[in-house]
Amino acid sequence: MTAPVFVLDPLHIPDLSGGEIVLDGPEGRHAVSVKRLRPGEDVVLTDGRGRWAEGIVKAAEGKDRLVVMDLESVHEEPPARPRVTVVQALPKGDRGELAVETMTETGVDAIVPWAASRCITQWKGERGLKALAKWRATAREAGKQSRRVRFPEVADAATTKQVAALLAGADLAVVLHEDREYGSEALATAELPADGEIVLVVGPEGGVSPEELALFAQAGAKAYRLGPTVLRTSTAGTAATALLLGRTGRWS
Repeated sequence: MTAPVFVLDPLHIPDLSGGEIVLDGPEGRHAVSVKRLRPGEDVVLTDGRGRWAEGIVKAAEGKDRLVVMDLESVHEEPPARPRVTVVQALPKGDRGELAVETMTETGVDAIVPWAASRCITQWKGERGLKALAKWRATAREAGKQSRRVRFPEVADAATTKQVAALLAGADLAVVLHEDREYGSEALATAELPADGEIVLVVGPEGGVSPEELALFAQAGAKAYRLGPTVLRTSTAGTAATALLLGRTGRWS
């Protein structure tokens, strides 16, 4: 898929056989004023949940109105398997949005913000709601940029106990850890499931605490390392996702 992607939420196409639809508001402004689309160019309209349709630009009107014609039937992209969920400890500053952006572009299926014990950043009250909204907006924009039609889900912030429960239900539960003292083995050699769900935990800059590691181990998780170098929390999830998608064949 090479045509630019725009979001309709919910996806609504009045006439699936040669119908037209108007893209306005922020999406129309992005199409007309940023992408500068012109009549005859192809576009993809999606709900970000796997449903999408192709169309052709009929007209660009003003600064924020795009008319799309020749819409085909709505297609459904099935969820990818195995599903990859990254539990991302809260980084400092805007590194959280960076992690969400690059993981989305890489192909992660779900992101769970995690308030680890060693996180400097804490999501509380209105500040937490705003930070979560930024993560979700980032996933949406990165999904469009990377031409995805099924955007990753960004869950509410999870506690350590909630993360442990998530790991307990996974077909492969991974905690990234560079210290061989904890029995870390290479993620590149781990036995991966062909289906089901892989849940991968990325700790904060201070690392996953011994207490958290013990709780996650009780839930069935194992410690794995990515390689000989130590990555920042904002890049480790992206690198691990790329490795997993390559090894599972989702990138083939």
